[in-house]
Amino acid sequence: MNWISRLFNKQNTFLFLLVGMVILAKVFPFQDSYNQYFNLTGFIDWGIAGIFLLYGLKLNLKEVIKDVSNWKLHLLIQSGTFIIFPLLALMFYPFLKDTPYYNIWLSIFFLASLPSTVSSSVVMVSIAKGNVTSAIFNASISGIIGIVMTPLWMSFFLTANGESSNQSEIIQQLLLKVLLPIILGILLNPIFKKWVIKYSNIISEFDRLIILLIVYESFSHAFIENIFVAVPALVFVALAFSVIFLFFATYYILKFIAEKLNFKPQDVITTNFCGSKKSLVHGSLFLLVLGIPDDQKVLFLLPVMIYHSFQLFYVSWLANKISKRTKI
Repeated sequence: MNWISRLFNKQNTFLFLLVGMVILAKVFPFQDSYNQYFNLTGFIDWGIAGIFLLYGLKLNLKEVIKDVSNWKLHLLIQSGTFIIFPLLALMFYPFLKDTPYYNIWLSIFFLASLPSTVSSSVVMVSIAKGNVTSAIFNASISGIIGIVMTPLWMSFFLTANGESSNQSEIIQQLLLKVLLPIILGILLNPIFKKWVIKYSNIISEFDRLIILLIVYESFSHAFIENIFVAVPALVFVALAFSVIFLFFATYYILKFIAEKLNFKPQDVITTNFCGSKKSLVHGSLFLLVLGIPDDQKVLFLLPVMIYHSFQLFYVSWLANKISKRTKI
C-alpha cells in the first residue's frame, strides 16, 4: 500500500486542485472586467517565462553531459516521445479529417506531440529501480527538443486549417517566452545554483500555480461562452479512451524494441517510463504560445489533464509493482 500513500501526497493534491480550478471557473468565472483589478492574462504570460527561466536554472548540465554516451537508449526514448506517439495519433487522421470530430483528434494529436515530464519521470524510474541518470538526461533534454518538435508537428495542422495566428508571431512567442528564458537560466545557472537547490520546493509550487491559473482562465472562458453545451459526454469518454490507448500502445512498443535491442532491465524501465510520459506543464504553456483559439483551449487541455492524471496514478502503481518484483 506504499504507492497509495505516495499518491495521496503532493501529486494527488495537485490533481484535486486541478479539479478545484474547474469548479471555481464554473462557480466564479474570471470576467474581462476583473482585469482592472488583476491582469490574470499578463500574470500568466510572465509566469510562463518564469517557469522556463527556472527550468534553465535547474538544468544540471553535468548530468546531461555525463550520460550522452548511452545514445541508443536516449534515441529510443526521444523517438517514443516525438515520433512513435505522434505517429500513433496520426494514423487516425485520414478517418477524421473531414468529420465533425476533427478538432477532437487535433486535441489528442497536441497531447501526442508534447515533451515528456521532468520530475515525475525521474521519480517513477527511481521507484522502479531503473537507470535514474539516463532518466534525468532524457527528462531534461525532452523539454528542449519539444521547443522545436511540438510546434513543428502542430504547424502541419494549425496553419493548414487557419486555426493559428501567423507563423512569425508563434516563433516570436517561442523565442520570448520559452527559448530566451531557458538560455538565460542556463547562463545564470552557476550563479544561482545553490539558491535553486535551497528553494526547489517553492520553485515547484510556482510551476503548479501557473498551471492552475491557466486551467482556471481557460475553463472560465469556456463556461462564460457556454462552450461545454456543444461538447457531449461522449466526447469525454472518447478522449479518455484515446489517451489511455496511446499510453499503452507507446509503452509496449517501446518495451518490445528495448528488449529486442537487448537493453539491460534498468534501461528497459527507463525507456518505458520516460518515453511514454507527457508533460502537463508544457501542454499548458504551449496551449498559449501556439495561439490556440480561446474557444478551443479547453478541448486541447482535456486530453492533457486526463493523461496527466492517468500516468500519475497508473505509473506510480506500476513502478512500485516493478520495484517489488526486482528486489534481490
